[in-house]
Amino acid sequence: MAMSVGKKGGGRSRFARAPMSEINVTPVVDVMLVLLIVFMVAAPMLTVGVPVDLPKTQAAPIPGDTEPLTITINGEGQIFVQETPTEAEALVPQLTAIAEGGYEQRIFVRADKNIPYGRVMDVMGRLSAAGFSKVALVTETDTSPPAPAGGRRAN
Repeated sequence: MAMSVGKKGGGRSRFARAPMSEINVTPVVDVMLVLLIVFMVAAPMLTVGVPVDLPKTQAAPIPGDTEPLTITINGEGQIFVQETPTEAEALVPQLTAIAEGGYEQRIFVRADKNIPYGRVMDVMGRLSAAGFSKVALVTETDTSPPAPAGGRRAN
């Protein structure tokens, strides 16, 4: 009498697993959470465009819910729309083309504190003459106490 040892029936052992028809999403979720954290940390660093040494003031921030267009004048006097360098003559046509809100679009002017006042006023004059009415200057918040009346502030 012959007896077979090992395999039974159709060649499958009793301990073999059936093919899995589900996708394991745990590794995908882990990768997505890591990417979310990386982008949350990196996003604030991406918002600063052209490096500028802004003047300090104690004025309150302007409230707003929409992202304004930013014009930057760096320490060498170069003009940037967002992060794109541009010439003063091309500034208004470029802004008109990209302004989503038309002439009511908010525009922030960031200028290095060492730039001559006339250069900043030239840019703001061009914007005003073109019809842009919501133009604001950007400064850093001064955290030092205000100077006493009639006196000097100690540095």
